[in-house]
This record gives sequence, structure tokens and C-alpha cells, in this order.
Amino acid sequence: MNKAKVILIPGNGGATPQDGWFPYLERELPKLGVAVINKQFPDPILARQEFWVPFIKELGADENTILIGHSSGAIAALRFAEKNKIFATLLIGAYYTDLGEESEKKSGYFIDPWEWESIKNNQKFIIQFASTDDPFIPIEEARVLSRNLNTDYHEYTDQKHFMKLEFPELVEVLKSKLN
Repeated sequence: MNKAKVILIPGNGGATPQDGWFPYLERELPKLGVAVINKQFPDPILARQEFWVPFIKELGADENTILIGHSSGAIAALRFAEKNKIFATLLIGAYYTDLGEESEKKSGYFIDPWEWESIKNNQKFIIQFASTDDPFIPIEEARVLSRNLNTDYHEYTDQKHFMKLEFPELVEVLKSKLN
């Protein structure tokens, strides 16, 4: 992999590039020789597919790109990977249905059926982090994703929705995959 880069994709609800563990990854991932793109996404409240998927392309996502998506950002990463070759995806707090939430229905990500085989075939690997105590995402959502995508699956019991300031587990798992 040459010119490796990561694009960080936040969740909906108004997340900014300074939130949570994104600044931590900006500091740590370059130590692995990976450039980090951490930009403000358009439409940050609803995170609609019609804006986010094209924006990922505008940020330069290509076959040397690792998409790291949190929550609805993980869904945007998956929809991007359906139609585009990338290097890999890391999914944090991901799901595959609209969860019965009106804002998720409006996002546009859940209108079309998932193209699981395309998502898998358009990249080298998928790493997934989930937690049984996530207050927003039922754990079965994560488990179904893992089964359908054959992810490198990491399930926790105490990480809630991964709203923390550091994420060393992610860095270590990615490091092991890149070596």
C-alpha cells in the first residue's frame, strides 16, 4: 500500500473534526505512516447519503484509502464501498437498518438493499468495533453486519457508543493489519 491515507467520517448530530477520538487518531496514525484527513462534513446534523457519499469522493478516497466511520459515518463508509474500490474500512458503532428512527429513514442510506458482496470485494479488509452496552445501537445490528461482511470483529461490554477521547485499541488493530 503506497500513499496510505485515512478519511475520518463522524456520526450525525453535528459532530466536528475536534470531537471524540478523531484528534487522537490524527496524532497516532501518522506514526504508522498513514496520512489522516479529518474534515468537517456537510449536512452534519442529518448526515444524508446524498451529501456524504460524494463528499468522501471529493476528499480523495481511492484504492489507498482506509475509511474510518463512527456510527452513521460507518454507514456512509459502507455505502461508499459498495460502488468504489478502497483499501479498507473500520466501522465503529455501526448498524445496517434505520433503527426505526425518523432521522435515519431520512438519511437515505436504508432505501436500497445492501450489496454485501460488493462491499467485501471492493476492499482488502473490514474491521469492526461494537459494544453490548451501546445505548443507541442494539448489539444484534453489529453482529449481523459482521456476519454479512466477515469483519475482523471486536465486541466489548463497556464501551457504550465509543464516545471517548482516545482509541488505542483501534490503532493497535489497524497496525497489526498493516504490518
